[in-house]
Amino acid sequence: MASRAATPPYPSAARIADSPCFPQYTASLKCLEEYGSDKSKCQEHFDVYKECKKKEREARLERNKNRSLFS
Repeated sequence: MASRAATPPYPSAARIADSPCFPQYTASLKCLEEYGSDKSKCQEHFDVYKECKKKEREARLERNKNRSLFS
């Protein structure tokens, strides 16, 4: 059986690299690497990423709300 390309079963399962919050995600990881997993020094990065994800989720919910299942 041939290997299929990994495609998400639905849009919300997209890769993190496709997210508009990817730069905040990578900044958080780099901070953890830089400070040896000392989370307290990276809290600002976490907060920025969390806010980005919140806005991304709200936008997705708004898009979905505007869709009709019967159109």
